[in-house]
Amino acid sequence: MTPRKDLLDIASLTDEEIQFVLDNAVPFKDLFKRSVKKVPTLKGQTVLPLFYEASTRTRSSFEVAATRLSADIIQFDVDSSSVTKGESVLDTVETLEAMKVDYIVVRHKQSGIPNLIARNTRASVINAGDGFHAHPTQALLDAFTIKETVSSVIGRKVVIVGDIKHSRVARSTSLILRRLGMKVAYLAPGSLMPRDVPDEVKVLNTWDELWAWQPEIIYLLRVQMERQREPFFPSVSEYHKVYGMTDDRLARARAEGLYVMHPGPVNRGVELTDNVMTYERSLINQQVENGIAVRMSVLYWLRPGAGVEA
Repeated sequence: MTPRKDLLDIASLTDEEIQFVLDNAVPFKDLFKRSVKKVPTLKGQTVLPLFYEASTRTRSSFEVAATRLSADIIQFDVDSSSVTKGESVLDTVETLEAMKVDYIVVRHKQSGIPNLIARNTRASVINAGDGFHAHPTQALLDAFTIKETVSSVIGRKVVIVGDIKHSRVARSTSLILRRLGMKVAYLAPGSLMPRDVPDEVKVLNTWDELWAWQPEIIYLLRVQMERQREPFFPSVSEYHKVYGMTDDRLARARAEGLYVMHPGPVNRGVELTDNVMTYERSLINQQVENGIAVRMSVLYWLRPGAGVEA
């Protein structure tokens, strides 16, 4: 597989590239499950997390993945950098370019910033979430988790429930699942359903419609209060009652043998009840573990400077 320089979204990847990343995540997961702490794949390379938004899971997952590939992590705290003095993104990138950084992992509240950075550096840029646009490594780890859980993904049904309007995860994950031959549906309050739902995605209005559609996997999304400039539903308790995975709905999911996923962080009592976290078919912790393997695979695949003229 020809290496590429950047990973900015799912839409730009070929089917072969998606499969390459997923296939190579398998041996990387086997490595750290066998307590092999490090391999020398990226020895001498530098990885810089450039997070303009707060993150725990994604940032730590990338750092663990890079460390296990023997890369050096350059710590860069946006809140204590010159960004707070008005330094532009491109000025920051120019500084990083002078530092000879090899990989830049970017999260930003504005869509398109990772693409802008990628055009202005020889470093490999990985989009760790930009605005409402994309979160490609989350989509890849979600696909990897489903593929290792079920015997075949073709024709499997996944319903994504929650704040779809503000979710880059919903956009990226629904796309990769459809690319792999799965069927996807959305369930959300009308105020949290985007206007541009792809034709291939089925829109559901209630949990009764969800049960009737007979999905194998229920993917719950975090309600992103910080991205909402106005209230999109009457109250948190009302949202949980109408759209959340309540204890009653969990009981039905258990009876039907359904899997439950969530990208984290979890809002207990909002999108799900506490008991979902200990549900035997919850894949939430498996998603976290698989995030490391998939991000190791992405770092292994990308090549700084690939396709860039000297």
